[in-house]
Amino acid sequence: MKSTRENILYTLLVNSESTISELAEIVGINGISVRHHLINLQNEGLIESEEERHGVGRPRFVYRLTEKGLEKFPTNYLRLTNQIISAMKVTISRDIVANMFRQIGEDLAKEIHLDTDHFSTPEQIKALSARMVNQGYRLTCEHDGENYRLINHNCPYHQVSAEHPEVCLIDESMFSAILKREIWHSQCISRGDQYCSFIIRG
Repeated sequence: MKSTRENILYTLLVNSESTISELAEIVGINGISVRHHLINLQNEGLIESEEERHGVGRPRFVYRLTEKGLEKFPTNYLRLTNQIISAMKVTISRDIVANMFRQIGEDLAKEIHLDTDHFSTPEQIKALSARMVNQGYRLTCEHDGENYRLINHNCPYHQVSAEHPEVCLIDESMFSAILKREIWHSQCISRGDQYCSFIIRG
């Protein structure tokens, strides 16, 4: 049996958007209780609201799922992604596939556009970590002899890289392009390591 919270999310999934009164009628609770749940769901980033005006009278608010809210429902994205990469590796060479993932990493680096030229390596990684936390990365930095170690405690696509390790080239290429340094991918979550780590040369 679904909870009230789940019923509200499911209703917004089916109807695209709804008002408090519409949700109260469908879910079967009063408007005050619906409002309480909506406030909590908004605080969690699962829904968003927009004010609508209809002629004379008070405006009303309509509620809809955010991208984060949509992710609460089962999808086949992982299976589809793995199937696409498997098909690519059958039809084109592994070198081309690897270069494609390296190019994706370089393109992502351009989108992030982090100016770190005048920062020390730890300061660069701190700035990079703050920029990428919303994309699922949890980055820290450790000194490793003459080098530095960039550690990612949460790989955002480890479920794909476990089957297709070439995907890890995205991060290697992206970090290298952003930091403008040679990088070596030394540890990997998808290989059973506790975290992903990248040695930053020099």
